[in-house]
Amino acid sequence: MPTVFKSGPYRFFFYAGDRDEPHHIHIERDDKIAKYWLDPIRLQNSGGFNRLELRQIGSIIEKE
Repeated sequence: MPTVFKSGPYRFFFYAGDRDEPHHIHIERDDKIAKYWLDPIRLQNSGGFNRLELRQIGSIIEKE
C-alpha cells in the first residue's frame, strides 16, 4: 500500500494490485478507509467517514 501523500490526519494511498478498476485513491484515518474515483473525482465508498470529512477529503484530492 504505497502512500501517495498525507494531509492532516489523512493518508492517501493505492493498492499496487488494483489494476482492473478505473484510476482511484484510498484515504485512511484511524479505522476508516474511503475510496474516490479520480477521473472524474467522485466518491466510490465512504468507508465510515461522515459527510463533512468526505467534503474535506474531496477538496484535498481536487487540490492535489
